[in-house]
Amino acid sequence: MTTYLIRGARIVDGDPTDLLVRDGQVTEVGGKLTGGPGVEVIDADGLVALPGLVDLHTHLREPGREDAETVESGSRAAALGGYTAVCAMANTSPVADTAGVVEQVWRLGRESRLVDVQPIGAVTVGLAGERLAELGAMADSAARVRVFSDDGHCVADPRLMRRALEYVKAFDGVIAQHAEEPRLTDGAQMHEGRRSATLGLPGWPAVAEEAIIARDVLLAEHVGARLHVCHVSTAGSVEILRWAKRRGINVTAEVTPHHLLLTDEAATGYDPVFKVNPPLRTAADVEALRAGLVEGVIDVVATDHAPHAVQDKECEWSYARPGMLGLETALSIVVATLLDPLGWAGIAERMSRTPARIAGLTEHGHDPAPGRPANLTLVDPAAGWTVDPGALASRSRNTPYAGMRLPVRVVATFLRGEATVLDGKAVR
Repeated sequence: MTTYLIRGARIVDGDPTDLLVRDGQVTEVGGKLTGGPGVEVIDADGLVALPGLVDLHTHLREPGREDAETVESGSRAAALGGYTAVCAMANTSPVADTAGVVEQVWRLGRESRLVDVQPIGAVTVGLAGERLAELGAMADSAARVRVFSDDGHCVADPRLMRRALEYVKAFDGVIAQHAEEPRLTDGAQMHEGRRSATLGLPGWPAVAEEAIIARDVLLAEHVGARLHVCHVSTAGSVEILRWAKRRGINVTAEVTPHHLLLTDEAATGYDPVFKVNPPLRTAADVEALRAGLVEGVIDVVATDHAPHAVQDKECEWSYARPGMLGLETALSIVVATLLDPLGWAGIAERMSRTPARIAGLTEHGHDPAPGRPANLTLVDPAAGWTVDPGALASRSRNTPYAGMRLPVRVVATFLRGEATVLDGKAVR
């Protein structure tokens, strides 16, 4: 294993210092360190050292849709984006609703050695919302699943949702809900509002999300369980979460980079690359989401990285699959929208420390310090880059940021002391 001496990096918002990385750990932090023979020196003058980013919401598509993404290709995209751990959603084929499937995904992640891939188990069998999946067996498997979600589908039955919340309490699990009342979104294509009426596209009303969040925070309070709300997208949802947290309910929530930047105006050209679930909302919603993230009402930024094959995106809007790429662009989008109020410490909290805690990933989410696993990311805050879909590591190309100039550049990523990215390029 290579020993690295990282010279002159700022740890989050701190002063420049040196870091010695040896045998998978940060062994020393301080000025003018010496590593000895055989040490690889990295000049990190002007760079920021962050704890490796952790994504609570990634779609890796394997098994079943390897034409869109594989665990390896998605992991490489994650490493290039500064991530050292990702949580892989269960909507694969077959669905990750058994110990066998989650262990398959977990082992594929281990073999890639690019990021830690932590599977998320399905809440219900086949994501059908009718009966609980093997939650206990997945929790006891080699993958040690702690987060369960039917993402892409809402657990709409309140009795089933209550049972799921009660079940996972036994092993400190969490239910991550895709908040969407399906009877209010049947046939929906975009945010319901003035623009959907103008474009003639069926609308997805904000209340469809807000009603489920309101129901579920009350259920979580009633049974004393942990609830996580996926991809919050409306101002009303932020208000409900604020109320729930003031009440002391054990709820966390995430927002995606695209919901922090883009609005439903993007649908004007009927380009399906902007079709996503939940849909892009209004400028007022974007402002409320940003404020909620800064305030801490929304806990984390999660990518909802959703790769799709060409035939599933380059078609008529109504036939296109919802979803966008996000792993390689997430940090840049968050910096572009919220660096000033959050600072690097706030970004580290929302993109590493808190998601690691929610997912139970104890080796991740720690600022570089002696004795800590060397899961870290070096970022150049003065650099920028232009998004070229053809140059992304994902097998898919459905990025809404094509041609956009974005700030900051991930220079290096380390997973337990092994470099996965150096000089902005994947090394595996």
